[in-house]
Order: sequence, then C-alpha cells, then structure tokens
Amino acid sequence: MIEQPRYGCALAAQQTVLAIPGALPILHAGPGCSAKATTYAVSGAGFQGEGYGGGPHIASSNMDEQDVVFGGENKLRRNVKGALRVLDGDLYAILTGCTADIVGDDTLSVARDFAEEGYPVIGVETAGFKGSNYYGHEEVMRAIIEQYVGERSAQVVPHRVNVFASVPYQDPFWRGDLEEIQRLLTALGLDVHVLFGYGSAGVSEWQQLPEAEFNLLLSPWVGRKTVELLKAQYGTPYLHYPILPVGGAETSRFLREVATYAGLSKRAEKVIAREERRFYAYFEAASDFITEYQNKLPEDFYLVADSHYATGIAAFLVEELGLQPAQIYITETVRQQDQQAIRKFLTGRAAEFQDRVTFESDGGLIEEDLRRRLKGRPRSVILGSNWEKFVAQDTGNLYTYVSLPLNETLITQRSYAGYRGGLALMEDLYSSVFRTGTITR
Repeated sequence: MIEQPRYGCALAAQQTVLAIPGALPILHAGPGCSAKATTYAVSGAGFQGEGYGGGPHIASSNMDEQDVVFGGENKLRRNVKGALRVLDGDLYAILTGCTADIVGDDTLSVARDFAEEGYPVIGVETAGFKGSNYYGHEEVMRAIIEQYVGERSAQVVPHRVNVFASVPYQDPFWRGDLEEIQRLLTALGLDVHVLFGYGSAGVSEWQQLPEAEFNLLLSPWVGRKTVELLKAQYGTPYLHYPILPVGGAETSRFLREVATYAGLSKRAEKVIAREERRFYAYFEAASDFITEYQNKLPEDFYLVADSHYATGIAAFLVEELGLQPAQIYITETVRQQDQQAIRKFLTGRAAEFQDRVTFESDGGLIEEDLRRRLKGRPRSVILGSNWEKFVAQDTGNLYTYVSLPLNETLITQRSYAGYRGGLALMEDLYSSVFRTGTITR
C-alpha cells in the first residue's frame, strides 16, 4: 500500500488507445474499473477531455459474479459485436482487467477470432496486478505492432521518423509537447509521425511504422521495448535521446544530435539560429522582472514528477535559470539500471545534481521528506502536483504544477517542451510569486 499514488494500473492504458485518433478501447473488466482510470487520467490530469469513445462511452463487459464462476468470454464476444456496430473506429483494442485475467478468460483468442473475420481488433492483457499504466502503455504498443501491423516488408521513406515519447495523459502536457517536437523536427526537414494526439494522422501512421528511416525515443526509459521490437521486427534503427528538451540549451543540443543522425546538420543550424534568436530575446526581456524582484524569487527548487518530465525540467532550471536543485523525486517505478543511467545523465549536465535524485513512488514519504527539508526555508519553489501545493502553502513557499494529479488547472495545448516550452515554464514559475502573495504591489 502506498499513499498519494502518482500513476494508475495497467488498465489505464485505455488512455493510450484513446490517444490514437481512430482507435477505441473495449474493456473486459469489472464495473467501475474504466471510470476510475478515466477520473485519474482525464479529470485528474488537467481536464483534458474524454474524446470520442472515451469516458462513460467506453465499451465494457462489466463482469459480475456469474462471469467469475462460468467465465465471461461469451459476454465479451457480445460486447465486441455491439461496439463494432455502434462505435465508428479504425482499430479496436480489447483490454482486460484483473477479474478477466484471474479467471483465465482467453481474451486474446477472442480478439484473434474477430481479426480473422476481417475486423481490426487486437487483444491486450492489462490486468492491474501486472503493472502500472507505464507497463500497460508499452503492452498496447506491442500488441498493435504484433497483431495489427504484423510481419510485413515496406519501402523506407527517406527522412521519415516515428517519435516515441511520454505516456499520453500520464504526462499532462503530452499533446502540446508532441506538437512542439513535431514542429521542430519538421523544420529540420523530417517527415514526423508522432503517432498520438492531434498532430497524428491516427491508425494509418501505425500501419506505416515499418516505412520509417529511423525511430526516435525521447524518454529516459519508457518506449525502449517498443523501439527495440521495431528494430528486431523491421530492422528500423533508433536514436535514443534520454531527456525531454526544455529551453534553449537542451533543445539546441537535441536538434543537433537528431540532425547529425539524420544527415541534416547544415539545415539544423539555420533552424537553431532562428529559434534561439527568438528564445533569448524573450529570455532577456524577462530579466527586467527577475532583476527587480530578485530578493523575492526562489533560490532553489524541489521537483516531484516522473522521470520523463523531471530530467528535462531539472536541467533547464539549473542550466538556464540558475536555480539550485534541493531534491528531485522521481515518482514511477524505475529499474535499477535505469536509475543509474538517469543519475549519470543529470550529473553529466550539472554537478549540482550529485546526490539530489530520489526514486520514490510513495507520495506520503515524499511529503514527509519535503516538510522536513523545508523547515525555515521560505525561498524555494516546489514543482509538482496538487499534493505539493499544500506543502508549499503550509511552509510559505512557491509552487508550480508539472505532474499528476492536477485537478485545479485546465490543460489544452500547454507545453513545457522545446524553446517555447522553456519560456512557458519560466512564465509559470515566476508568476507564482504573485499567486502565492509573495509579492504585493
């Protein structure tokens, strides 16, 4: 048991399916499972909206006691037939809950039967006891590749790249982040498939996965299994950039590394020069505010987020805003070797990160440690969730929202990625001095 959990169970991968335009989940689970996942990943992630076929419209078998005793496969088949009749989708993903997997319903064979009849249906075992929604996210992508795209040869399209980044909805800014990454990579001359969100063509992009010249993994660890599967199945190489680029310095590094890998370095320098000119012009303009109120602004920061956001934001705050890292709490379960890689990467960016990174999924322990460290320190900023807001208010410090749960803010296209995202984060961080009453005019 943990307090203040920061992620959902594997079944919350229903949101991964919904993040693909034209894809729809069909649940084989108990009543209430989908509603809980929706509450966490939609309402608790900045009210991002249900979308077509999401929220209360998700098809579910709502397994009961009779299904536990006698099995629920026939009920699932009826549910799938009904969903195919009333929901207009390009791909349907049957996801299982704990009940279905405990009693041993053969959901994958049900999905296979419908696929053999010509319906675009896949099956994914996402029982909550198997892992978190990070696990479920990768399982959904694996199932699409193996069951829907399948074994096929394809002609490689020059400069086409598939981007694998954060977990949709678990990253509350995923839509805006993907649009910004797509904008920057397109400026380099790449044909960019982001696979999720409004910038994606939807299911057709997944069918075209083997056509990419290379895949881009933009994450410390989530998605590695997927790009390795694509390399094994289709021979597609991949570039792993283990940090979300936030701000001027990191985004320029990112674009140069991608451009070098893709053979587009000459064009990249023109893009970088244009973007940096705009970024640092706005950055310089903000220096007037920073200089005037420097005695009221934070000196150090505490950051509570998953590894995808924690690394990129922390690097920006230290390297470009000059803040000192007091402590960084990474909230998802990360393998030991990946923990070591994340620590090594951050200390490579700045020596100040040495011994400042904690991997902890129990929010109660994070809060306890925060309160202990913040005693008598009124010039810190806490970047985290709604839970960290209360700690900041109680200790007289600043706060900015960057991670789940977020149920006091509306998020549409907000992004902290890239040059523009760095400016947005700077605005939100320094504006917090007014929101919390640190500055009165």
